[in-house]
Amino acid sequence: MLTKGEMEAEICTGLRKFEQEYMGRGPKDIHAHLLGDLVVVRMTGVLTAAEKQMVKLIPSDKGRDLLKQVRTHLIENARPAMEAMIEHATGVKVQSLHHDISTVTGEEVILFTLVQLPPFRDAKR
Repeated sequence: MLTKGEMEAEICTGLRKFEQEYMGRGPKDIHAHLLGDLVVVRMTGVLTAAEKQMVKLIPSDKGRDLLKQVRTHLIENARPAMEAMIEHATGVKVQSLHHDISTVTGEEVILFTLVQLPPFRDAKR
């Protein structure tokens, strides 16, 4: 059985690998937090150069909306793999996944709700 910190680290490693393989590049920074039956993952520096240009060059909010639409579609297609990775790290089935990305800050947040609290052992002191 893992500690809470070990679970969070395993989630970060899994999502960093996912981003690198599926999106083409990994985040500059990633943090996962287990909060009860929630897993909150915050990644910074996730936008590619092409995505940044698209947001700048396409008029009005269309670039932003298009980027969010594409990212959401990619996340939904990869959802089974992401949920399996979270289930492996926590030992608990994922109930739902929520996602958003900021085209201004390049920050991405993924929230997983679990069907129950994940079991973990206390860290040695």
